[in-house]
Amino acid sequence: MSHLSRWRSPLRIAALCIGVFGTAQWVFAQSGVSLSPADPLAQRFAEQTRQINFMWTLLAGFLVMFMQAGFALIETGMCRAKNAAHIMSMNFLVYAIAISGFWVCGFAFMCGGVNGIAGVPGGPAPLGLDHIVALGNMLKIPLGGHDWGLLGASGFFLMGKVHLTAGAMVWFFYMMVFMDTAVTIPTGTLAERWKFKSFALFSLCVATFIYPVYGCWMWGGGWLSQLGRNCGLGHGAVDFAGSSVVHLQGGILALATVLQIGPRIGKYDEEGNPRPIFGHHMPMVMFGTLVLAFGWFGFNAGSTLGVSDRIGLIAVNTMLAGGAGALAAACYLWNAFGKPDPSLMCNGMLGGLAAITAGCAFVSPDAAVLIGLIAGLITVLGVLQLEKRGIDDPVGAIGVHGIGGLWGIIAVGLFADGTFGDGYNGVSGAVTGLFYGHHEAGQLWAQCVAAGVCIAWNMLVGGGVFMLIGRMMHSNRVTPQVEVAGLDVPEMGAPAYPEFVTGMSLEQVSSDDISAARSQILR
Repeated sequence: MSHLSRWRSPLRIAALCIGVFGTAQWVFAQSGVSLSPADPLAQRFAEQTRQINFMWTLLAGFLVMFMQAGFALIETGMCRAKNAAHIMSMNFLVYAIAISGFWVCGFAFMCGGVNGIAGVPGGPAPLGLDHIVALGNMLKIPLGGHDWGLLGASGFFLMGKVHLTAGAMVWFFYMMVFMDTAVTIPTGTLAERWKFKSFALFSLCVATFIYPVYGCWMWGGGWLSQLGRNCGLGHGAVDFAGSSVVHLQGGILALATVLQIGPRIGKYDEEGNPRPIFGHHMPMVMFGTLVLAFGWFGFNAGSTLGVSDRIGLIAVNTMLAGGAGALAAACYLWNAFGKPDPSLMCNGMLGGLAAITAGCAFVSPDAAVLIGLIAGLITVLGVLQLEKRGIDDPVGAIGVHGIGGLWGIIAVGLFADGTFGDGYNGVSGAVTGLFYGHHEAGQLWAQCVAAGVCIAWNMLVGGGVFMLIGRMMHSNRVTPQVEVAGLDVPEMGAPAYPEFVTGMSLEQVSSDDISAARSQILR
């Protein structure tokens, strides 16, 4: 091979281009030469940077999408084998349902009113400003001399200029996988007794309206993000990657629905004391937890929507908080029960991750560890206390996402260290919590308002929608015969493990079997 032909290698050509590109940047920096925006070279640099941001955001979105597998593994492993196909099917179909609903109107309601200073994670600028033209119609209400954003009103079916705008398409994809995470959370809480048709209809309602409305208020330029500009409450409600938008919403939806559907048959004795119902595959649970922890880096670091210097800190804070949450859970369990329960250790890690999601870009590593430690502890305590109070949550999703997410959104108002966030939600200066700066409580108040609104919205609207679906279908819950036999064959038509007998057929289930199931656990 000749000397010239060796340089035709794609890798060598790419290396040469990178070297020339880097040398040019160094020369301009050393010489003090500045490129005006109209300069062709400056325009080329700007376009290449925008394309790199597109790729980074999409890759992060791919990681978040893979979290669906983590949820499926955790929920299935935490439940009995006779329901495994049903639970896996819910985690599978919710992806398709959520995509469809978000495409039809969910994205429009959530992001259709962005106006250039919206509270999307990191702001829209890294993806370019061209999608502002395509998405700029907000339903507003005038109050107190200000226009308060209520709901986006453009981007339905991705029609018009939206699908022709690169930034809008990348943003749609990234926001869609976030939404899918929130819609998935109730499937674990209602596992082993939720009708599949009810699940499908409720998930569609969450994806099309319930989730997008609160998402608009926080990330789409809505009124919670305007609390800073209009009321002087810090930077308005701040949630960098979704402690409230994703996790608290999902956790409260799970709580609102489980209160109506009730506990599994046999979970509580005649005095109301909880009995353990062991999952059938703990290694599956722990592997699923690690899958979620891996995908969480796409959740948090990807929320920059572009390559920036803050990515490293965000990733480190995410890792530290997750590890601290698991460690806090293990230490508490060792001290209280003498053994560290594997499922609750997993819940501790996930609680720490849910808590750091809102503040991962705004806090220092030591604060991230503290947030994770507190989250791991209160998550485990929450799971245990909810179980004692008659709330049967097989996977602990309310504790992980509801309690962890609530602590995370409030923690921003306490621990944001004032080193990041200049211009966030259209407010100058960095985001600063109560323990930093001049100890002003404005940011903390904004965070508390957002948390309260999130809880109220999802309890009332989510709970109301679930109640209406139950009346339409005569019940959101399967019959006792189906529950005792196992949901796989009656609901899905196929068992997860046909080689093993994991349940009874409907014909085999009698009233005596149901009575026995109420007094003892049938595997």
